[in-house]
Amino acid sequence: MALTLVEASKLSQDLLLKGVIETIIKDSPILQRLPFIELVGDGLTYNRENTLPTVDFYAVGDTWAESTPTFTKVTSNLAIMGGDADVDNFLKATRSNVQDVEAAVIELKSKAARHKFEETFIYGDSSTNAKQFDGLRKIIDLTTPGSQVVCLGPTNTGDALAKTNLIKIDATVDKVLGGKPDMLLMSKATLRAINDVVRQSGGYMASDKDEYGNVITRWNGIPMYTSDWILDTHAYDGSKETATTTGNCSVLYAFQLGEGALSGLTGPGNLVVEPVGQLETKDATRTRIKWYVSLALFSTVKAAALIGIKHA
Repeated sequence: MALTLVEASKLSQDLLLKGVIETIIKDSPILQRLPFIELVGDGLTYNRENTLPTVDFYAVGDTWAESTPTFTKVTSNLAIMGGDADVDNFLKATRSNVQDVEAAVIELKSKAARHKFEETFIYGDSSTNAKQFDGLRKIIDLTTPGSQVVCLGPTNTGDALAKTNLIKIDATVDKVLGGKPDMLLMSKATLRAINDVVRQSGGYMASDKDEYGNVITRWNGIPMYTSDWILDTHAYDGSKETATTTGNCSVLYAFQLGEGALSGLTGPGNLVVEPVGQLETKDATRTRIKWYVSLALFSTVKAAALIGIKHA
């Protein structure tokens, strides 16, 4: 059964772990909503659905044609993510009356863990760093023209969002089959551009608040979220992305969440906060935050991307 970190934290009696999870998910729409499947082992091998079998009509006495779906066998290995938080015992003893130094250090380490996960969620690539898991850009494969990649611009420079090409967002949404996407994820600059085009066209974007009090803009009912880690410097050649840091384009992702769609993978216990204790080589106490984690897309038609969104 897949659980979000929010749900998993409710099952724990560890107050330190709950505090770390609360810090991690507070400002992250991804970690607030991404479900995780708990694994026993170092990874998950599964058949990713590519095409459905065909069905036809037959007359009495016809020979029935056999048709099977096509799959690609995929393995998502758990990656080890984490870090140690050391607190000097002298500071802990002499300054915790002003602020709990240990709590502050662990909070900062928790935020760093969130940043590393969100960055890898987008740009993780095990072919360039074998210690990482593959992120959305690699899983959808924006570097190869494909059925789940929509191009905003007809040229190799991309296009700015305008009233005439907003339909490309709908085209990206339509690439996600079996129901609407659960989320549209983009950079802040892209969301600003969408809002600006809609306002200048005389329309408005529907919005409401989520359970954390954040204002959520919606595109035809689909919540739109931003990620600080989606770059606006992608290079684009008209049909695929060639790099992430040498251009002036960005990307919008649309995906469903769940066990049959996009899901996180985690080792037993999800995120672990482990008190290591007193250190031998220095007068300090260490706490370790670690997570055996990865990402899996169970069906290619559950995620899509709009590339070539040009920002000046």
